[in-house]
Amino acid sequence: MENLQEKVKLSISNLRDKKSKIYFLVQDTKGNAKASVRFIYQMARTLFDNGFNPIILHEKNDYTGVSEWLDEKYMEIPHKAIENQNLEVAPEDFIVVPEIFGYVMEQVKQLPCAKVVLTQSYSYMMETLQPGQSWSNYGFYKCITTTEKQKEYISSIMRQATFDIIEPYISDVFQPKNVPPMPIIGVHTKEHSDTINIIKAFYLKYPQYRWFTFRDMRGLSEVEFAKSLRDCFLSVWIDDDSAFGTFPLEAMASAVPVIGKIPNLPPNWMNEDNGIWVDNKISIVDVIADFIQNWLEDAISDKLYNAMEETAKIYKNESGFKNEVTKLFETYLNQRADAFESQINKTEN
Repeated sequence: MENLQEKVKLSISNLRDKKSKIYFLVQDTKGNAKASVRFIYQMARTLFDNGFNPIILHEKNDYTGVSEWLDEKYMEIPHKAIENQNLEVAPEDFIVVPEIFGYVMEQVKQLPCAKVVLTQSYSYMMETLQPGQSWSNYGFYKCITTTEKQKEYISSIMRQATFDIIEPYISDVFQPKNVPPMPIIGVHTKEHSDTINIIKAFYLKYPQYRWFTFRDMRGLSEVEFAKSLRDCFLSVWIDDDSAFGTFPLEAMASAVPVIGKIPNLPPNWMNEDNGIWVDNKISIVDVIADFIQNWLEDAISDKLYNAMEETAKIYKNESGFKNEVTKLFETYLNQRADAFESQINKTEN
């Protein structure tokens, strides 16, 4: 019993001193930019810079990393592969598992550490769970998500979990251009077929605008992405399952108006003034043509650009993001330390 108490006291000390390991499980994007992975690295880097002990956890030994499309500094965070290794965790440690890794929840079920689900996309949270199974079946009782609306939806299904919200921020690399934009339309869609269909249908229906160029925004590093976006005078966005909507906010921060299909779960920032929102994909081609005509006639209202700027300001808050991440994980560690101390007190009494 005394030996057990000493171990618990050591766990408490590690929690109070931020020595607990905080594992963030990430998918290997094979060098392709992905906003959900960027969000995880931004959280981990924040903790790394503030004296915590984060570790990026990936499945395979031949992990590509994010230096090609994000920043080399993120690879300074300790990394560890699961493949052919036993994951050594202590009771004071944490593991943060994205919702897409439902099958990993089963694998870590018996680990003694604290377990947290990170849900950036509600549409994936059921994908790898068996019917009738919830996160609590695997010992996951905490969830971090990115919007209030997403929290409301998920909490109605995963009722045993408690929820915390950390909103992504828009990087300072997304800035307006100091010179007039070019006749380029940036397109960002979840399904590549939507991009192809928009381009082909537009040129067939409006051949008089063939001198306008469409730019597929896939496969670019963050810096290249921001530069390409600044060149555009208009952007188009389709992602029915989006819960936060990073691309439209990046476009707004770059002073590029957005024509977008309203997703199934409209984000909190979306309103009738800060974009041109439609309820079906078919109408997007016609809306693009209308916008082009107004743009050529210099008839785009300043109200749109002002609303875009005001919306972007809210999410261009890196310091606010870092404060929220730091505060949340300080709370997690302290709560677990308090729980361990309560157990010791009960045992001693």
